[in-house]
This record gives sequence, structure tokens and C-alpha cells, in this order.
Amino acid sequence: MSDTKTNGRIDVDPVAFADRLLIWYDRHRRAMPWRALPGEAPDPYRVWLSEIMLQQTNVATVVPYFTRFVERWPTVADLAGADLDEVLTAWAGLGYYVRAHSLHKCAQVVAAGRNGGFPVDPAALMTLPGIGPYSAAAIAAIAFGQRAAAVDGNVERVIARVYAVEDPLPGVKARLAALAGDLVPAGRSGDYAQALMDLGATVCTPRNPACTICPLVPWCRGCRQGCAADLPRRAVKAPRPIRHGIAFWIMRRDGAVLLRRRPGEGLLRGMMEIPSTPWRDTAWALEEAALEAPLPLTWRSLPGVVRHPFTHFHLELTLATAKAGVRADVRGVWVPLAKLEEHALPSVMRKVVSHALHRAY
Repeated sequence: MSDTKTNGRIDVDPVAFADRLLIWYDRHRRAMPWRALPGEAPDPYRVWLSEIMLQQTNVATVVPYFTRFVERWPTVADLAGADLDEVLTAWAGLGYYVRAHSLHKCAQVVAAGRNGGFPVDPAALMTLPGIGPYSAAAIAAIAFGQRAAAVDGNVERVIARVYAVEDPLPGVKARLAALAGDLVPAGRSGDYAQALMDLGATVCTPRNPACTICPLVPWCRGCRQGCAADLPRRAVKAPRPIRHGIAFWIMRRDGAVLLRRRPGEGLLRGMMEIPSTPWRDTAWALEEAALEAPLPLTWRSLPGVVRHPFTHFHLELTLATAKAGVRADVRGVWVPLAKLEEHALPSVMRKVVSHALHRAY
């Protein structure tokens, strides 16, 4: 095996590197419901569905969602024919809801063309809704055996440690992707992609990497230098701002709660919500917020705050509650408490429901 420094770059023998990693993977591969068993051909639909669900979400969270999806919609054509609201409801709680819209649209595009099959080439995959560079490479490699470097956070960490890359993320992403691309083998590229992901998830972990059992130690400069646990370095992030709002928990006298659908564009688009004020940088007074309420009712503030993190800001919602008559005319839908779970409520709204049920009665 080769490990020499050439023009400031560590030269790793890609054949020996891949061989050692694949031997490890054959012994230690994780069982996933979307993975083909040894000797089986991968199902591109299951590979695609899992990769979209796994974006910014961990495996343990995804498994039950994936299982329910493939039981309900076993093929891409089944998913394409589903009602969007059914898909959003099944997705509720998984987060990053634009993925659910893109998932449904992508299924329709695939089912309508190419005889219902996914394209093989990463560039062609990237023309489909919701598929970016990483997902395209992962699908191409895992589903179709294409020689493509699928570089997620786990792979970035492994590569940064192997080459002892000191420059911080996210600025060094392109360099890590190039280094990873140099190492992809011509054969078993799908297993190789999954092996790197598994290694990063189980051995080359963010904290306390298990270097003593890692198959890549012979090439790992970070391990030899004693800095593996500190890599990859990350640029200091600016703190996320806090936005504020008041959610209106309105219950009719027959026990139904008011929900409404969010706009078709923007954050949580098309999802159902407990009506609320706009979310802004300053807190709302109840008297001011009442002007934004769906109905002119007598409002009572509930104690406590619902907090929820989004990618670019933290949200803090307080709750106001009121009773409405059974004939109240308002935009939205009245839903019995027992049927709230049947609607596409995102995680933040599920928190609002839980808070209201604990505080309002």
C-alpha cells in the first residue's frame, strides 16, 4: 500500500483502500429495510425513497417512515398516484417538508416517463425534483452501480481524517468531494458508498472514533497525528435569530379544533397548521395578535412557550385560546380532537397541539 506525500497531497492506493473497506463492510454492514441483501439486485425506488428521507434526518427516525411508505405505496407508480395531502400526512413529523412535495412530484415525473424507471446517470438524476448532487451520486452508485462519489457528512468526516484536512467546513467541501472521488473503485461502487457511510456512522464517529478497530487506519493521517477526533473542523456559525408568534387554539362547543392549510409556497408549504400570527423578530402582545386571529373571539393566554428549531431560525410560539360557536364561519376545517393525527401537521404544530392539550384543560 502507498502512503506518500506528493505536492502537498497524501497519495492513498485506492485499490487497497477499497478492498480493505469492502472486506470490513461484508462483515459489519448494517441491516436497513431499503438495502438489498448480498446477491440481490437493489430496488431503485427503495434506494431513492430512502435517500430523500435520509436527507438531514437520522436512520433511526427514517426506518418507521420508510416502512409505512413502502407498505402503502410499494412502487413509484403507486406513490405518483397518491393524493398529495395523503403523502404530506404520512410524512408529518419527518421534517423539512419541501422534501415531501418534491418526493411526490419526482414520483409523478418518473412514473410518466422512461417506462416508469429512474435514470441511471447522476447528471440525469439531478434533473428530477428534489435530487441534488449527493442524492444523485448515492442513487447512481447504490441502485445502478455507477462509479460515483456519494459524499454525505459521514463520508466527509472519514475523508477529512484520512487526509488530515485542517481547513474547516463548509468551505472545504469541494476538496473533500474531490478526494473522495479519487478513491471510488470501478467495481462494487454501491457497496463501497454504503461502506463509507456505515464506517462513519459506527466507527469513525464524530466523537471518540474507534481508531483501534478501523480498517482504514493504515492510511489515516489524522489517526497517526492524533487529531482524528478534532476533524473535520467547522467554521463558527452565527447564532440563529429567534422569531415569535401567537398560535390560536380555537375549539368549537362540539369539541372540534380549527385547522387551516398553509400557503402553497414558503416554509411548511401546503401543510396543515393551528392558525397563528405571522412569525416575526419581536414578540406579540395579545391585543395586537387578536387582529390577526381567524375569528373575533375573547382570547385567553395559555402559560408556557412552544419552541422549535428551523434551519435558519428558532421559533417561539405562545398560545391563545378561545371557544367558538358550532356555526362559526371561518376559513379552515374543524377537526375533532381524535382525528387530528389524520391531518398533515408538521412537528412544530404537533408541539402546539400537545401544549394546548396540557395547558388548556
